[in-house]
Amino acid sequence: MLLLGIGLGTALYWRRIDAGKEKTARTPPPIPVVVAQSEKGDIGFYVTGLGTVTPINTIEVKTRVDGQLMTVAYQEGEMVQQGAPLVEIDPRPFQVQLAQAEGQLLKDQAALENARIDLQRYESLIAKNAVAQQVLQTQRATVAQDEATVKTDQANIDSAKLNIAYCHITAPITGRIGLRLVDPGNLVSAADSTPLLVITQTQPISIIFTIPEQQVAEVRGPLRAGKRLRVDAFDRNGQKILASGELTTLDNQIDPTTGTLKLRATLANRDDALFPNQFVNTRMLVQEKKGVTLVPNAAVQRNAQNTFVYVVSPDESVTIRNIRIGTTDAERSEVVSGISPHELIVIDGVDRLQAGSRVAVSWSQDEDTRKNDRNVAPVATSGRSGNGGGKKP
Repeated sequence: MLLLGIGLGTALYWRRIDAGKEKTARTPPPIPVVVAQSEKGDIGFYVTGLGTVTPINTIEVKTRVDGQLMTVAYQEGEMVQQGAPLVEIDPRPFQVQLAQAEGQLLKDQAALENARIDLQRYESLIAKNAVAQQVLQTQRATVAQDEATVKTDQANIDSAKLNIAYCHITAPITGRIGLRLVDPGNLVSAADSTPLLVITQTQPISIIFTIPEQQVAEVRGPLRAGKRLRVDAFDRNGQKILASGELTTLDNQIDPTTGTLKLRATLANRDDALFPNQFVNTRMLVQEKKGVTLVPNAAVQRNAQNTFVYVVSPDESVTIRNIRIGTTDAERSEVVSGISPHELIVIDGVDRLQAGSRVAVSWSQDEDTRKNDRNVAPVATSGRSGNGGGKKP
């Protein structure tokens, strides 16, 4: 009997061990996921578009007189101020013309003075009937003719002085000079199609960009209310902000071939980060929403029917929560309904999740940094890039 009892006890012991092992084998291990918290914050509603850096002013400097190019007072690529000397054309032919015009003026002024003296004499004689009336009228016409000749001489002097001034070409605007197009010693003419040089205004500078016609009303509304809309210019990859400015104006018609409207933004460009004809990506802040619920974009999952997130419950299991998305930027999305601030949501590791899955939680690197810095529960602003798919809720 003793041996029978020992045998039964041993059998029961090993049966319990086997049952425990079978139960453990049936329970899957927790799925490792990275989580973040939804937060309450501000987000901007942006309108984006493709743009080209366009100078506000581009001047082709040409000569107004014919002559030999004597000196060049600028360096290629130099930034020049308005009124700075640029080039000089040989002024000597026009100085000779000026001297001739001044000499002719003196001659004609003397003739005019003599005609006026004769007119005074005839006017005194006509009172005594000593000369005929026709002689007096002829002398008056002679005086008027000499006066016109003197005015013509003065105009010739002014023309010669103007040509001399045109020989000394100065910068019409403040801007950057391009490559030299004509070398000293060459003969230049006002009829030449090639300019002497080109000056481009780069500070400030503008960007011409387009937006879809569906977004025109969203932009015109704030403009009519007197709001100044900020425009950021990004590099070709859309990663780095090159410069910031404000929307200046809208075109007066939509392009029917593309269904887009052109807009112009003006930027200070003090560091010359923008270069004429450069391609940029533009982002215009139309509205800033304050105090809304925000989640990292990596947390948002979509299927054919719904937009949803995986929410981590206190017992470390996940539930599927359908949400409605509002404004979205590069990192975060506004949740209009479906989730509240400070809820834990999965941002990485969603491939194997389904409703009720148990998870092993770890925080995103950004969340850990913010938690350590502020010594409070982390609030997510961005997270690790997650899978855009997910299980159908």
